[in-house]
Amino acid sequence: MFGLYLSLVAIILHWYVFQRLSTFPLTRQRLPRRVLCTCALVMLGLFLAGRWLGHHAPGWPALVLEQVGLCWLVLLFLLAFCLLIVDSVTLFGLILRPYAVRLRAAALAVGLVLVLFVAVQGWRAPEIESYTVALPGLPADLDGAVLVVLSDLHLGTMFGPDWLAGRIDEVQALRPDLVVLAGDIFEGRDAPAEAYTSIFHRLQPRLGVYAVPGNHEYYGRGRAGSVLDTTAGFIVLRNTWVQPAPGLVIAGIDDLTVQGRTGQDTDYLTATLPHRPAGATVLLSHTPWQVERAAAFGVGLMLSGHTHNGQVWPFNYIVRQVYPHIAGQYQCAGMTLIVSRGTGLWGPRMRLWQRGEISHITLKRK
Repeated sequence: MFGLYLSLVAIILHWYVFQRLSTFPLTRQRLPRRVLCTCALVMLGLFLAGRWLGHHAPGWPALVLEQVGLCWLVLLFLLAFCLLIVDSVTLFGLILRPYAVRLRAAALAVGLVLVLFVAVQGWRAPEIESYTVALPGLPADLDGAVLVVLSDLHLGTMFGPDWLAGRIDEVQALRPDLVVLAGDIFEGRDAPAEAYTSIFHRLQPRLGVYAVPGNHEYYGRGRAGSVLDTTAGFIVLRNTWVQPAPGLVIAGIDDLTVQGRTGQDTDYLTATLPHRPAGATVLLSHTPWQVERAAAFGVGLMLSGHTHNGQVWPFNYIVRQVYPHIAGQYQCAGMTLIVSRGTGLWGPRMRLWQRGEISHITLKRK
């Protein structure tokens, strides 16, 4: 369904942008309408072919074509967004008619500047985002413990071992007591390359490294937990919990969006959280759903990702309709929820306005 909606949006964007381009006097003089229509159909076909080949065809040519198509779609979206603002002001040329063409030209210029920002920011390293969380039940000897979250790394397509090594260096500099990976660690259909294994093994916090699968761990594999277990040595929590220290429980559940798509009726929270030891509980859930239910189970801190904060503004306003807790720190019925913007990127290597993040969390006794 996501692919169907995305294809429908792509068709609308191509029609709208190329139709507005045809209203410029210079375009009418130099480019006949049939040429513009042909260009629109070619670019739309490029995007659709990239989406299909990127999901079904092997090899780097398919991945490159998919990336080109997605980058083109983002460019088109930003141009359409700027043009739509002008059309809203001018009522699609019904008012301010003498200025309509100039305003559309200015909108195109602004859109191209935004495209430049998007491309540059997509290549910048993630920033360290610091939080302080008062965690109920935290033992005195863990007061001030540092927990670091990496989410949505999407390793394998755009981000290789060198990029991961840079992120691990950043994590090590924070001197964490505990590291968690909040899903979508690997990208692509094949099992992760061994090149990542030794890099992940450089993480040796005293309380361990824990992970949960995200939705992308299931694409083309169907056995997310076993793939993660055999690649990097961190402990994968699939609807279970562990106690890395007395009085501290780390629980993790499978991705909630995958549960919905596959029609599973298992209640992950009920299967995971009862009968755990007393103390502070940190829950890892790739998707920030069922927040109130987690709080009702006595979870003190819930860590999620998945949303990327929309990745490219103003997509965040759309994403927020599905994920009300889209990024940052929230208080929900006595529980703290932190949703990462994502350490890596999905789709095109583009961001606007905020960079990715590595979440640095200091735990305090409540």
